[in-house]
Amino acid sequence: MGASPLTSWPWENLGSYKYLLYGPLVAKVVNSRAWESSSPDQWCFYLLLLFVLRGATYGFWAMYCNMHFLTRQRRIFKEGIDFAQIDKEWHWDNFFILQCMVGALAFCIFPFLRQLPFWDMTGVGITLLLHVLISEPLYYWAHTEFHKGYLFSNYHYLHHSIRIPQAFTACFATPLEHLLLMGVMGVPLLGACLMGHGSWGLLFSYILLFDFLRAMGSSNVEVFSVGLFEAFPVLRYLIYTPTYHSIHHTEKNSNFCLFMPLFDWLGGTMNTKAWELHKEIISGKNDQVPDFVFLAHVVDVSQSLHSQFVLRWQASLPYKFRPILILMWPGAFISMLMLWAWSKTFLFSFYNLRGKLHQVWAVPRYGFQYFLPFAKNGINDQIELAILRADKMGVKVLSLAALNKNEALNGGGTLFVKKHPDLKVRVVHGNTLTAAVILNEIPKGTTEVFLTGATSKLGRAIALYLCKKRVRVMMLTLSVERFNSIQKEAPEEYRQYLVQVTKYQSAQNCKTWIVGKWLSPREQRWAPSGTHFHQFVVPPIISFRRDCTYGNLAAMILPEDVEGLGTCEYTLERGVIHACHAGGVVHFLEGYTHHEVGAIDVDRIDIVWQAALKHGLRPV
Repeated sequence: MGASPLTSWPWENLGSYKYLLYGPLVAKVVNSRAWESSSPDQWCFYLLLLFVLRGATYGFWAMYCNMHFLTRQRRIFKEGIDFAQIDKEWHWDNFFILQCMVGALAFCIFPFLRQLPFWDMTGVGITLLLHVLISEPLYYWAHTEFHKGYLFSNYHYLHHSIRIPQAFTACFATPLEHLLLMGVMGVPLLGACLMGHGSWGLLFSYILLFDFLRAMGSSNVEVFSVGLFEAFPVLRYLIYTPTYHSIHHTEKNSNFCLFMPLFDWLGGTMNTKAWELHKEIISGKNDQVPDFVFLAHVVDVSQSLHSQFVLRWQASLPYKFRPILILMWPGAFISMLMLWAWSKTFLFSFYNLRGKLHQVWAVPRYGFQYFLPFAKNGINDQIELAILRADKMGVKVLSLAALNKNEALNGGGTLFVKKHPDLKVRVVHGNTLTAAVILNEIPKGTTEVFLTGATSKLGRAIALYLCKKRVRVMMLTLSVERFNSIQKEAPEEYRQYLVQVTKYQSAQNCKTWIVGKWLSPREQRWAPSGTHFHQFVVPPIISFRRDCTYGNLAAMILPEDVEGLGTCEYTLERGVIHACHAGGVVHFLEGYTHHEVGAIDVDRIDIVWQAALKHGLRPV
C-alpha cells in the first residue's frame, strides 16, 4: 500500500539545492531591477523580501529558545534537544517554497494585487474581523480533525513526533497541513484585498505577526508574566501562551486553538491545568542545579558562531569554515568586544547523563586574550566567580577547559583551591584522563617518541609514564634544570629512557611525535615521512604534511545513554567531548572526593582510564 498523498515534499531529495527553486523569481527581480519603485515587477522583490523576513522571524525565536543563560528559569520542558531532533527538523523551511510558489501564482492570476498601496487602515480592521470569525474557528475545527484516526496517523503524527517543541517545530508538518494553514492565513488577506482595502503593509504585518505567534507558541520558553493575566483575565481567552500550547503536545487531547483559547473554551477542549502550570513555570520550577559543570572558553571569533543560540544546525556539526559565516563575522566581532566589557560566565549548553544534569558554562574570553599579560587577572576573576557560584549552588564537580587551567594562569586550578580551602565543589583539570587518552593512542610496540611541551604538566606525566614502559622519550627542552627535575622523579632504573634534546633535528628518524607545543610548518618538516602527530596543544597544529597523519585533540565519546546532547564541541564529532571534559565526567561518576589540580599523579593514569571505560566512555 502506497503512502498517503501530500505527506512528503516534492523537493525532499534535493537537500540544500532546493533553494535553487527560488531561482526564477530571483532572476526576474535582478533582470527587471524590481527593487526600484518604477518597476512593474516590484511585487517579485516584495515577495522575496517577505520570505526572508519570515525565515528571520523563526530564526530569531530559535536563537532565543537556546539562550539558556536567559531562558533557563522559564523553560517549559526541562530536557534539551538532541541531534536526532535537529536532523529531523533540518528542512523545517520546506513550506516556504510552497507558499512562495502559490504567492507568485496569485500575483500572476490577479493583476490587481500588483497595484496594492503601501497602507490602508480599513484593511486592518477587515483582516482582524475575518481572522476571528473565519481563520480561528476554521483552524480549530481542522486541528481537531487532524487528531483523529487516519489524519493523525498519516499526517499530524509527524508534527507530534518531536519531543521538545522549539520555534522550528511549528513549521515541521506535512504539505497537506501547510496547504490548510496557508488557507487559514490567506482568507483574511484575500478578503481585505477583494474588498479593495488590501495593502503591502497589511500583507507584511499580518503574515509576520502570524509567524511570530506560531514561533512563540512552540518556543518552549514562557514569555508572558502571571501578573498580566491576573490584571486582565480576559487575555487568557484572547492569546495563547507557550505553556498553554505545550500541554497540547504532552496530552494531545486539548488546547487545539490557533492563537485564541476562546475557541477551546467554546469547544470544551480547554485544559484547566494550563493556568496553574503557567504559574509554576514562571516561578522557576524547571530551573535545576547541575551536578557537573564543564567550564569552557571561546577559542576565537569564528568559533563563537558555533553555538545553538546563533545557528542551531551549525552547532550540531563539527566546526568548519562555511561561507555563510562571513556574513555573521562582523556581528560576532562586536559581540566579542561586548562580552569582554560586560559579560560574566554564562550557561552555554547542557545535557543529561544517568539522570544527572551536566552543564557547560562559558568564560566570556577568547583564546588570544589568555596570552595578554594584562588580561590574566580578569580571566582568573571570571573563573573564580564561576567556581564560587557553583559551590554556592551545590554543584558536585567543576572541570576546567584547556586554557582555563593553564599553568601560567592559575597553576592548573591550584590558585583557587588554595585561596578557598573550604570549597565543597571539586575543582578538576581533567589532565589525568587527557594523558591516558594520548598514551592509549600510541601503538603497542613503540620504542621511541619525540615529545614537545615536555616540561608541562601533561608532558611530564606522559614522559614519566612512558619511561616506565621502557619507551625512549626524547624530551624537547632548553632547560636542563626542568629536565633533570622530571628525570629525578622517575625510578632510577628507568631514568635512562628520558633523554633531553634541544633541536627538532634530533627527531628526524622518529615517527611518533607527541605535540604539546605549537609546531610551525618549518618545524614539522623535520619529521620523517609517515610520522603521526599526537596532540595536546591548543589550538591544534596545522596539517601541513600530506605524507604524515595528524591526531585530533585528546577526546572521548560520551556513553550511549546521554540525553539532550545537540551541540558538538568545536571541531569534534557528534557525541565526542574533549578529554578534560570527560575527565571531569569520570571524576563525578566515580564520586571522587578530592580536587584534581596541579601536577598529574602518574600512578592514577591507568586507574582513571579504566574508570572511564567502565562508565561507558569510549576512545574516539
